[in-house]
Formats: sequence, structure tokens, C-alpha cells
Amino acid sequence: MNANVYTVNANFDKAEAFVVKDGKIVEVGTSSALSEKYKVTETYDFAGKTILPGFIDAHAHFYGLGLNQRVVNLVGAQSHDEMISRVVDFNEGKQLEFIEGRGWNQNLWDVKEFPNKTKLDELFPDTPVALTRIDGHAYLVNQKALDLAGITTETKMEGGYAEVKEGKLTGILIDTAMDLVDAIKPKVTKDVSAEALKTAQEICFSYGLTTVNDAGLDREIIELIDSLQTTGELDMRIYAMVSNTPENLDYYLPRGVIKTKKLNVRSVKVYGDGALGSRGAALKEPYHDHAGHYGVFVTSVDEIKNLAKRIGESLYQMNTHAIGDSTNLVVLEAYKDAIGTASNRRWKIEHAQIVDVADFDYFSNGIIPSVQPTHATSDMYWAEDRLGSERMKGAYAYKTLLDKAGIVALGTDFPVEQVSPFYTFYAAVARKDLEQFPEGGFQNEEALSREETLKGMTIWAAYSNFEDHEKGSIELGKFADFIVLDKDIMTVEETEIPNINVEATFMDGKMVFKK
Repeated sequence: MNANVYTVNANFDKAEAFVVKDGKIVEVGTSSALSEKYKVTETYDFAGKTILPGFIDAHAHFYGLGLNQRVVNLVGAQSHDEMISRVVDFNEGKQLEFIEGRGWNQNLWDVKEFPNKTKLDELFPDTPVALTRIDGHAYLVNQKALDLAGITTETKMEGGYAEVKEGKLTGILIDTAMDLVDAIKPKVTKDVSAEALKTAQEICFSYGLTTVNDAGLDREIIELIDSLQTTGELDMRIYAMVSNTPENLDYYLPRGVIKTKKLNVRSVKVYGDGALGSRGAALKEPYHDHAGHYGVFVTSVDEIKNLAKRIGESLYQMNTHAIGDSTNLVVLEAYKDAIGTASNRRWKIEHAQIVDVADFDYFSNGIIPSVQPTHATSDMYWAEDRLGSERMKGAYAYKTLLDKAGIVALGTDFPVEQVSPFYTFYAAVARKDLEQFPEGGFQNEEALSREETLKGMTIWAAYSNFEDHEKGSIELGKFADFIVLDKDIMTVEETEIPNINVEATFMDGKMVFKK
């Protein structure tokens, strides 16, 4: 009661109170009217604080976030030397059998070229090391890891490559080349996986996330999530995208949708191409800063078409990672061929990062763009170097995508980006980084309004998951998943948006986080 409630219903109405019974909302209205009508057992008086529906992250790596807490954090390292220093500090006294790290980004360094393995070879001649680039689409590995994985200058693989310079491996592996190193990593135990999921939940609840779309999980982890949710050890609602492997598809597609109160398994995550930062995104024309290089299709064009047809014959949704303009067109055409103009399939393009201006109309056919606003503000410093000015017209074009598709589902892609949904919100409306750069915003004509952004993080994300009937707004019959903020996100000064804090997070009307 006595709250500033943004219901995010069809009229975007505001309210000041609502009543919860058995985990669901039974009425929304005024404090006085509801206090008189209901005999309540517990009351929260929020004294004018802002309440929103719980945030939904439409594209993230929840399990990956938990696992990441166990490896070297390389995010924000300002040089190759700082990256190496963090690895050395992390390993000190541990005697690890395999050293892992994540988050390096050569675009932050003075020398913006990919690093090489020379220093790692000197420091760790007998211990394999694999350091993941910020986007998750490149490794820097040492010679020991290459030897164990059986990678030589002659090794060939579809959908990726091992970088060779002057006839020698540099230690950089792009996209599917990474799989060879993954195969030699120590197996993650079930206990470690369970702990990772619980750790990710703690982090996410502190930011007001009550549903997370995990963009790519295998059966083993999906079943572990279900088990932990059933025993009450995991409260987070998970929209699980099944990783595109033959084993996963053979198991899930014939079984149809698997839906519980907290788990929804009804989609397949496909990787179309790599990432722009590692020049793995597949482009129609060569990279502006790498002559003759077009990027890579992680999944072949024929296989994307075959998958679309197969998934189209099931009840499952196809959610495809598409960064480059070539990949976006291939996937959009494959979707059109597989499902035509079927209005309720809700198939998604994950990222839709660089779209040829001529191809935007494909999104008018019920295809949902699932985009991550902080990608624009992370990439804006160097994206034009990769693409040239002409292709930038269709890059990070969230307002254009919204105008064509009618909705956008918003996420973070954490741990590629920070978990904070407030950074997402700020990047969407201001198109600036956390230092308020650039003045006027990056390609600001593609900014979203605050109302559009909030919808993209709640009701539109829920719709994209076929869950708008049960969450995404504060309305009769929906789960009482809501959050309390210390500032009004809809009226606070724009520069204050990234600094907003969650004071409390509720799931099913039960407080699961308090600041």
C-alpha cells in the first residue's frame, strides 16, 4: 500500500496498492479501498516508493553467470599486461589443473589487436589456460591447451578457425574452434553446477530480476534447474532455450512444451554467426577494417534452413543469434520459409545487431527482435571501424526494430555485459555510456522512450516467452513478482537511472531480496 505502482497493463495505468493471495495478485487499486475490502494478514507500507513488475531479462546466460564467479574476472582490464597480471594473481597458491578467465576486450587497450599466447606460454608452460573474450566468441589459450586439444596450424573446422600468423598459432580461437578446448576442460560436477545456479540467483534478485531467459542450456542443466526449483532451493523463474545439439533436439522436440510454475522449456537456441568484436559476425560485404574477411556462419546456411523447418513442425520457438547483416537475412528468410506469416509462433532474432536497411520489413511478419541495449553503448567506440558508415544505418537500430515488429524484448546478455537492468534501461533511453558519452547519445534517433523500455523489460519480454498471461504486469491473476525501487525510474533525471537501487524483490508475494 501507499506505493507508486506502475502496473504496465494495457493502458499503462498507475495504482497505489494491490492485494496478494497464494502468490497471485487478486486486486489492484487504492490503499483505502483495498484496506476496507480485505482482511489482510500482512501489510507492506511503501510510503510512496516506486513498484514495478519484476524485470525479465530476455537474453542472458544465468548458469554461465554463476560459473563465471569461479574464474578470473578480466572485465575492464585496460591492457594485455593487466589481463596477464589478473591471471597470475588468481592462480597464486591455488595449483589449478586448468586456468580459466573471462572478459578481456582488446578494444579497450591502446593496441587494439588480438593478444597472443607468448606471455601465457612463459608463465604457464605446464598448465592449460583458456581466457574467454568478453563476447564469448573467442579464446586466448596457451600452447599447453592447444597441445591437449590437438590443435595445429593444419586443424580445420567449420564455423570457426584458429588464428595463424607467420606460420604459427597465436593462441586465438574463434567460435567453433573453441569447442576443441572445451572438450579437454575438467568436467563440472553436479554440486558445482547447483552452487553456480544459486549464486546467479542471488546476484539477479539483487537487481530486481524475477525471470531470466537462459540463452542456451543442455538437458543436464535444465533438469538440474527443475530439480532445484521443485525442492525450493531455486526460486528464479527460467525460460530455458535448449542448446542446438542433435541430442537435445531429439529429446525435447518430440516431447513438446515442458512448463512448470517456474520453468518453461519451449525454445531452441541456434547460433547463426559469431560476434562483431572478434570479427566473427557474418557480413554481406567484407569488414571495413579487414579486407576480404566476411566473418563466419557458426551454423551453415543449409543447416539453419533445415533447423527452421524441423523446429517449425514442432511446438518449439526458434531463437537465433544473428549479429551480421548476412546472418540476419539468412535467418529471417529461413523463418519466413518455415512458418510463413503464422502470427503466434513468436520466433525471435537474438541480437538483430546489424540489419541491412532493405531487410527490416521482415520483422513485420511476427518475428520478434530480442535486443540488448548495452551492446550499442559497449560497441559504439569501434563499431564503425568494423562496418563503415553506410552499414551503421542498420546497426543497433532498436527504435526501427520496434516500429517494424510492434514489440522488442530487452535483455543484457550477461555476463557479456553487466547484470544491471538499470544499465539496460539507461542505454535504451539515453544511448550513452556510464560517463554520459557521447553528448546527445549514440545514433539517438534509435533511442526508446521510458515507457517502451519498461515494457520491453516486462510485458513484451513476457509475451516473447508466451508468458504474458501470467507475468510482466501487475494485474489480476498474475504472479506477484514485483520490485521496489529507491527512485522513480520513469521520472528521475536521466543521468540518475544507472544509479537506481532495488530495495526489495518479491516472488509469489514473498520477499526474496532486501537491500
